[in-house]
Amino acid sequence: MAVHKLIIAGFGGQGVMLIGQMIAYAGMLEGKEVTWMPSYGPEMRGGTANCSVIVSDKRISSPIVTDATAAVVMNLPSLTKFEGLVVPGGKLFINTSLIKENATRDDVEIYRIDANEIALNRLHNEQVSNMVMLGAIIDKTGVVKRESIETVMEKLFTGKKAKLLPLNKEALTAWKA
Repeated sequence: MAVHKLIIAGFGGQGVMLIGQMIAYAGMLEGKEVTWMPSYGPEMRGGTANCSVIVSDKRISSPIVTDATAAVVMNLPSLTKFEGLVVPGGKLFINTSLIKENATRDDVEIYRIDANEIALNRLHNEQVSNMVMLGAIIDKTGVVKRESIETVMEKLFTGKKAKLLPLNKEALTAWKA
């Protein structure tokens, strides 16, 4: 049985809520039990924001994550706040574009992803930095399948946003290059 408990955190406007929603939606498409619980700071854009996502093969008793199997931190305040909630042996994804400090833990797997830099210099659009990080998350945790995320993208990016679909799909693999 697989239970993935994720915390995804950063500044409002970095797309951390979207990452969480997409993982939850993809989990539902795969027939799994899911929860998604957002938490906003006092300001939406620019303030801190985070969400908890649980994807499980069995029923979920509570949406609150106090023992994360993975944490994604897109800014320094999020690293400071959530690093300690990752279980030993869990995974910590750090956006090194905005976080120069090292994690204080040595009992977790750390993935240092230069998400903003990859989005800006390789993909020429810094707004897809969250999708760069999402690609790393799904590849390293196996929380959901890439195909499920791409299906979610196809449902989200419609109308005027449809032109963004190829770029966002490309961003999912850009972290590896």
